[in-house]
Amino acid sequence: MHHTTLTREPTRELAGNWEFATDPDDVGRSEAWYDPDADWSGSRDVSVPHSWQEEADLREYTGVGWYRRSVDVDAVGDDRRALLYFGAVDYDATVWVNGERVGGNREGYLPFRFDVTDALVDGENSVVVRVDDPEDISEIPHGKQGEPWYTRVSGIWQRVDLAVVPATRVRDVRVTPDLTDDTASVEVRATAPDDAGAFDGLSATVRVRPAGGDATGEADAARGSRSLDADGTATLTLEFDDPTYWTPDDPHLYEVAVDLERDGDRVDAYDDTFGMRSVERREGDIYLNGDPLFVRGALDQAFYPDTFYRPADLDTFEAEIRAAKEMGFNMLRKHIKPAHPRFLELADEMGMLVWEEPANPSVYSETSREAVREQFARMVERDFNRPSVIAWSLYNEEWGIGGLYEEGESLWTDAEKQSFLAEFYASARERDPTRLVCDNSGWAHVVTDLNDYHEYFVVPDRAGAWRDKLDDIVDDPAGNYGGYDAYGGDGPAPDETPLLVSEFGTWGLPSVDALEAHYGGDPHWYRHEFLSGLKSPAGVRDRFESSHLAETFADLDGLADAWQRRELTSIADSIADMRVHDGVAGYVVTELTDIEWEFNGLLDYLREEKVPAERFARANAPVAVQVRPDAHVAWDDEVVNADLVVVNDTGDRVEATLRWEAFGETGETEVSVGPFATERLANAVSVDAPAVDGVRAGSVTAELADPDAGDARGPDDVRGEASVTVVARDAGIALGVYTDHDGLREALAAADGPTVVDLNEADAALVTALDDEVRAFVEGGGTAALLPDADGRMNGTDEFGFTELPAEESWNLCASFVSQTLLSDVDAVPGWAFEGLYPYAYVADPAGDDEVFAGYTEGWVANSGAVALARSVGDGRLGVCTLRVADGYGSHPTATAALSAFVDRLRE
Repeated sequence: MHHTTLTREPTRELAGNWEFATDPDDVGRSEAWYDPDADWSGSRDVSVPHSWQEEADLREYTGVGWYRRSVDVDAVGDDRRALLYFGAVDYDATVWVNGERVGGNREGYLPFRFDVTDALVDGENSVVVRVDDPEDISEIPHGKQGEPWYTRVSGIWQRVDLAVVPATRVRDVRVTPDLTDDTASVEVRATAPDDAGAFDGLSATVRVRPAGGDATGEADAARGSRSLDADGTATLTLEFDDPTYWTPDDPHLYEVAVDLERDGDRVDAYDDTFGMRSVERREGDIYLNGDPLFVRGALDQAFYPDTFYRPADLDTFEAEIRAAKEMGFNMLRKHIKPAHPRFLELADEMGMLVWEEPANPSVYSETSREAVREQFARMVERDFNRPSVIAWSLYNEEWGIGGLYEEGESLWTDAEKQSFLAEFYASARERDPTRLVCDNSGWAHVVTDLNDYHEYFVVPDRAGAWRDKLDDIVDDPAGNYGGYDAYGGDGPAPDETPLLVSEFGTWGLPSVDALEAHYGGDPHWYRHEFLSGLKSPAGVRDRFESSHLAETFADLDGLADAWQRRELTSIADSIADMRVHDGVAGYVVTELTDIEWEFNGLLDYLREEKVPAERFARANAPVAVQVRPDAHVAWDDEVVNADLVVVNDTGDRVEATLRWEAFGETGETEVSVGPFATERLANAVSVDAPAVDGVRAGSVTAELADPDAGDARGPDDVRGEASVTVVARDAGIALGVYTDHDGLREALAAADGPTVVDLNEADAALVTALDDEVRAFVEGGGTAALLPDADGRMNGTDEFGFTELPAEESWNLCASFVSQTLLSDVDAVPGWAFEGLYPYAYVADPAGDDEVFAGYTEGWVANSGAVALARSVGDGRLGVCTLRVADGYGSHPTATAALSAFVDRLRE
């Protein structure tokens, strides 16, 4: 049973070949293009579902387009009606049948239907659809199509069907489960001709049985019957004996079948599916069917390379859900437009939770407000019976209500907007009391069931700031609200509302070769006019070849492999922090797939694996092992200590042996972790660091052996890993050094080997400011380097221009990375080996003959620069190192080794 956009199976599917014509001067109405005999010279054949941006010459076209096809229809009986269904048309659709206007619809994402009985003739019929998608969509809910995001979408982008149905029939059925007493309220809504007493004598018989079972051989799980009220509705409460609840691990569906009867004769039959499932918030946590639910989610925007808002093959949805489950996700946040109905059917069947939200406009006006409210109401009506859907959003990041795209007051301060949103939340809860409602995802809340945050910290580059932020948001949940006391006071209190980080993530360049092979050249979206800077892919190959990256990586695919490893490290370690942090109820990583230029997906735009999915799945699985060392770098004469953590998000107890390995040593311990619990074994690993010559990259691993946690625990290899880089104690500088950095001077003076000397006696000058004396020293043949000051900041000079980098959250930083060749035994993208050293600035425009030892780049190899470089000046060498190595010298092993290596490279 796959109704998709219909409430019953179609009589005729109208997908396939249609005529299509653009109407840039909007003359089609006046010239009667809707007439069956109208001349459509210049039209083309297209396959519906269709968005006209699929046509190469119409990528940028906005305005009016016309669709036409013929359909043979048998005569419709006197007691039957013919309904024309549209899954979704973007945006303003007007429909004619045989030249007669049968209706219009202004909404781009949800289904609509028209009764076309009186317009049809027996035999061949003409169906014409005029679609107007204007250039200015600011007041129209449009999601992320168009500037400044992705390709526009216009046209009949979902299915079209014709259904011949009884004149008196079931319009829809709404099922509301109640797990407190194992009942379900079934509301039947019927429609009939406008005759007085049309519903007299009508009754509804409702039968519920497991979906997919043998309808003739299986007993009903529940059933009931009652007469329709005068308004054509009937509500029954059905009792279940030990029902099976719907969960992601056991997505048990029931079929609800309704027979509409009069005088013992069946007038109509209708069916749908639903699940016995509840979701609630309670004391800061989310509960599914009364059990704790920790959300492990991914953002899913559902854009596709060739067909945009829908996959060319709807089976793609099944592959996406399967991939998400294999990576450990239990929820997908269908972002900023209603989900495709086929996706939701599969989410029901396969067991994937869904957080759904309407598309956004980009301005706040009476028109845009009402458009969002109307879309939300229709989305709830369409998807009410889908057990997979557990949460709604009303807005995302104030788009269309705050001041993101337009100048205007934010929800933090605007009392009128706060009042509107509080009322919208209340009406949404009244419309659907069975699900959670988020008022404004990620930014200022007014009243909400989910206190969610969008936090773009890159890890390990900003690991300390990220962990501080987690502490802050848990300690002060009310700080994420604007106007709660005045407008949301009757809603859940901030300290009782589940807290989620519903957007976070890091970018990872995909295979450019694979993308260009798919498109047969540069994808069209490389050159969206609204893209610039890190967002613009056009010319990426030339930028790579002319940058320092070409000296570090063999080619773009080599760069992509390294970048994706960094993406995995950042996301997996951010997840690890949230899973062990009291007060966090879940997360949603940005995102499941790349979309056009935005390459932050775990899968690429072609739905191919990007980051190693198996490694990611271990971090994101229902049962996960974490290795949490005291530090990710160590001297070779120190002890490496690490806590081991077992996280259990399942309802089963985990009983297992936990085995670990570190630098050739092993150990094991027994663990017992209760359902929905976490166990931390402090200092479970304690080993001597190995003696090394220079720097050695290593790791600590741990895994559960023969875990007894049921089939829901995730991958068979439940294990975790943490990198630990070991540095020789004698890795420091062995030269005479002049420095104006107080901390570095003290560290050098305390170490064996280097000598702190005056400038005229120095082998190298390591300074935080370039004065004339240091410049003269270099020009006379000396070696000097400019380093960060005690705050990690660079002092500007005539020689070098610096671009500042934020010390905390930054979407740009998440789209960037630092690479290095200073330490040969450390990865080119250094990860945790550089913990605490990542720069707060980079050299924006290195000279062509500069030698770059560490570099910085963003997005599609944009804004590239140097983090460590050397330049010939006069008879000497002048360097810059923006890595924060000066303060860490002597105490931070990698800082010590990196600064020493940098000085050595300067003096080569």
